[in-house]
Amino acid sequence: MTKPHPRAALALLALLWVAVLCTAPFLGSHSTLARELLAGDPTAAAIFWQLRLPRVLLALLAGGGLAVSGLGFQTLFRNPLSEPYTLGIASGAALGAVLALRLGEARHLLGLPLLSLLSFAGALAATGLVVGLGTRRRGEETGTLLLAGIAVSLSCSALILFLQYLSDSTQTFRMVRWMMGGLSVVGYREVLWLLPWVLGGSIFLLARRWDLNLLLTGEELAASRGVDLGRLRLEVLLVTSAMIGAMVAMVGPIGFVGLMVPHMLRRAAGHDHLALAPACLLGGGAFLALCDAGARVVMAPAELPVGVITALLGGPFFLWLLLLRRRG
Repeated sequence: MTKPHPRAALALLALLWVAVLCTAPFLGSHSTLARELLAGDPTAAAIFWQLRLPRVLLALLAGGGLAVSGLGFQTLFRNPLSEPYTLGIASGAALGAVLALRLGEARHLLGLPLLSLLSFAGALAATGLVVGLGTRRRGEETGTLLLAGIAVSLSCSALILFLQYLSDSTQTFRMVRWMMGGLSVVGYREVLWLLPWVLGGSIFLLARRWDLNLLLTGEELAASRGVDLGRLRLEVLLVTSAMIGAMVAMVGPIGFVGLMVPHMLRRAAGHDHLALAPACLLGGGAFLALCDAGARVVMAPAELPVGVITALLGGPFFLWLLLLRRRG
């Protein structure tokens, strides 16, 4: 097996990230956008600066955040099959969004749509409930967290079904459509909201990289080297959950990015979080932006929800990963 070269991998990922940023805004049903933009067409300029570029920036941020949070969960549980929605955080956010759609999505509070605020609040509430249930007994935190996450996820799913039953056909359609995930935005409000959460979570994982690297070797060895496992587990869980909640509030529950990207990049960047965390930030963003570009092109002029594309890719990848682990 070839030894990974982290610096070369980071350089290639940075080039890919820049290439996606420069090309993805011009992909879509409006195929002559670049020529019209150079000609000074005001309609083309509005499409590029207010629709396409914010959408690509949001995809780069959300994809990077999902990949980094997936890395945090995989390290926390020492399991490459873990992903950002393992603990029912997406279900809590979906419950908040469904409640907002039931009340009326046109309402605003604190300058943001009620849907985004209730979705974020639902994710944080689910996280708090999982932490409260899963950390009551010392020594069993990891397994109990998983069980608590499953219980919270099932409870939220049941409440979502109940609210859908109480809603009319239009509200039900909007609920189902939101849960497919999407990156359609106008302007930069969502990008600016998401930026501090993604950067803050990534900086935190980099700051705790030594403890996370030790955690990969086993909890007993990490504890013998002075790592406070309880504190580290709680910090990683809270930071990544807050980041996931902010992302789900803006783009909906887009699955499998946090599962696929960290696993693929370990082969190129290695297991050291000093290189792997920035690699996930760059690679996850480029991956989601490319998936979104494909969603705009594959059925043009109609657009597929990007969550459908990632699910179509993630299902076979998950099966391949299971078979690979079984062989190992």
